[in-house]
Amino acid sequence: MKTNRILTLTGIVATSSFLGVVNAESKATGKDIVAVAAGKSSFNTLVAAVKSTGLVKTLQRSGPFTVFAPTDEAFAKLPKGTVEDFLKPENSAKLVAILTYHVVAGKVMAADVKTMKAKTVNGHPLDVKITQGHVTVDNAKVVATDVAASNGVIHVIDSVVLPN
Repeated sequence: MKTNRILTLTGIVATSSFLGVVNAESKATGKDIVAVAAGKSSFNTLVAAVKSTGLVKTLQRSGPFTVFAPTDEAFAKLPKGTVEDFLKPENSAKLVAILTYHVVAGKVMAADVKTMKAKTVNGHPLDVKITQGHVTVDNAKVVATDVAASNGVIHVIDSVVLPN
């Protein structure tokens, strides 16, 4: 099965003005996933984590990639000190495993999502479910979809997902 057919989301429409602004900006300027995320204040922790692990160049490649991006609020839900611990150089491999668990190869738009297990870049599957019109990725709720980038798409999630 082609990766770009992995996910199918029906009935979810991106209604946030945030998405409209991001989509217009990324299409007009050709911003990659990292640049789109860095341009929004709600992804400061994610961008810092990507930078600390050296994944910036990877996520700037042509891809395409689908990123399930936790917001700063999602990172704040983790136990106190967890983010700081992950950002320590000695925990870089662990952080890379967590970050790549949020990435699927291929560009998967909301209209293409379905309930299934989606193989992530780190090799472990994400449990994608559609229940009563709501999409979850593992236990994280997808709160915004189809944030376009020149090398893929971002779907915003409300929690950090962790591989087993």
